[in-house]
Amino acid sequence: MSIHGKNFIGNKLSATGDKSSKIYDINSGNALDGDFYHATSYEVNTALQLANKAFIVYKQKTQNQRADFLDAIADEIMNLGDELILRTMSESNLPRPRIEGERGRTMGQIKMFATLLRDGSWVEASIDTALPNRTPLARNDLRKMLRPLGIVSVFEASNFPLAFACAGGDTASALAAGCPVIVKAHSSHSGTSELIASAIIKAVKKCDMPSGTFCMVHGSGRSVGQQIVMDERVKAVGFTGSTQGGMNLFNIANKRKTPIPVFAEMGSINPCVFLPSSLEDTKKLASMYAFSITLGVGQFCTNPGLILAIKGAKLEEFKSDLKKEIEASSPAIMLSKSIQESYEENKNKAIEQDGIILLAQATQENTSSQGRAVFTSVDAEVFIQNNKLQEEVFGPYCLLVECKDIKELNEAISCLDGQLTATVMGSNSEIVEHINLISNLENKCGRILFNSVPTGVEVCHSMQHGGPFPASTDSRFTSVGTGAIKRFVRPVCFQDCPSEILPQELKDENPLNIFRILNGENTKNSV
Repeated sequence: MSIHGKNFIGNKLSATGDKSSKIYDINSGNALDGDFYHATSYEVNTALQLANKAFIVYKQKTQNQRADFLDAIADEIMNLGDELILRTMSESNLPRPRIEGERGRTMGQIKMFATLLRDGSWVEASIDTALPNRTPLARNDLRKMLRPLGIVSVFEASNFPLAFACAGGDTASALAAGCPVIVKAHSSHSGTSELIASAIIKAVKKCDMPSGTFCMVHGSGRSVGQQIVMDERVKAVGFTGSTQGGMNLFNIANKRKTPIPVFAEMGSINPCVFLPSSLEDTKKLASMYAFSITLGVGQFCTNPGLILAIKGAKLEEFKSDLKKEIEASSPAIMLSKSIQESYEENKNKAIEQDGIILLAQATQENTSSQGRAVFTSVDAEVFIQNNKLQEEVFGPYCLLVECKDIKELNEAISCLDGQLTATVMGSNSEIVEHINLISNLENKCGRILFNSVPTGVEVCHSMQHGGPFPASTDSRFTSVGTGAIKRFVRPVCFQDCPSEILPQELKDENPLNIFRILNGENTKNSV
């Protein structure tokens, strides 16, 4: 299909705005197909009206019907074929293997939610039947389960144009929960978003879902995005991006007449603690971490931006080895010119802080839009006193914090802000010996790793991608894995409800394979 450059409102294409923008090939600088029209206030309101109307119908669809819908979305994305791959490559400069892998991950997580729905146990259904003869007071019939919140507003991320974008984890989990979704497309990959949106709309029609189950609009966050979030019909927000962007949405949502949850995954520097035993093979360790620091030009939310270690001869060897690795690395084109400019600005601000020593940077000359890897160091005493050194530098940047001893290492960990991940490198015996340090580090993150690198997020039931503020706005939830669905539901209790209108999961004879609590006992129905 061709790129229309229009908004997807309900099952229709619409473009009446007088403002439009173009996308340029990040390598050649040539304009790509499509003028992307910013949604007017009227179009945004139309999308909200359709989504609100769709919610009443969509939330009553069975879990199997929603599962079939998700499978259809994945199939339609695959049907886009090479057109999607080539467009995404042009807009992001990401290589074909990365895009194909991300497409596979996107379809995999959509189908993962479909499987979750068919199992059904995620709704946490519980039933306490009536006890009319109980004394001194009778008990009513009480049945509880998780039910969808309502319209979810999703803001696409810049660094994952497929997996954290139009049909990414936020959209997939919200649709799985029974919530209509309105996506605000990211301006850096508008064409990619339109192709994906077209696939979702085809699935909506194919599965006879109500018009308004899915909508996507173009436009700025300050106008289009703010109008969506401020609207009382919207019940939750999903966001992946910068701390500033996430907090702007969070503050807007809390100024509403009815505040709503904003599930924002924001900045993280992902501290990596090197215990002394980890420095036995400094060359291997330096190679491992240089690869992680520069992977994807450092444009991962789990990039290892901070290393903490104890001073000594072995640490000096590691510094020398990592310096060589960083200097030998090649600058590469970043996702967009604006991201590269932001990296340069934030990197320079970080290097200019008192006490920072520039240890190494990629020696190959970089050109426009390329990111150049940088390795710096600072004494722990300075780091502890200067919170600005914890600000994320989105790109291939890493700061080493050098500590005098284990006590100062613990103090440095104690001053850390919330993180998505934290990593510990060391032998098993040394890790066990410093269990208090590990406990201290656990309090700072959503996922703690041992003897690995933080880059890479597995999409599965046990993944936690979210952490204490400011890594995310609510550390109780994840944006990756099946647990992501819990963000867009709330518990509802039905008391003495007629069986005819009870949700299927709460009926006495439930055909779904669902774990339930019946009068205090765990039960599981057979299919």
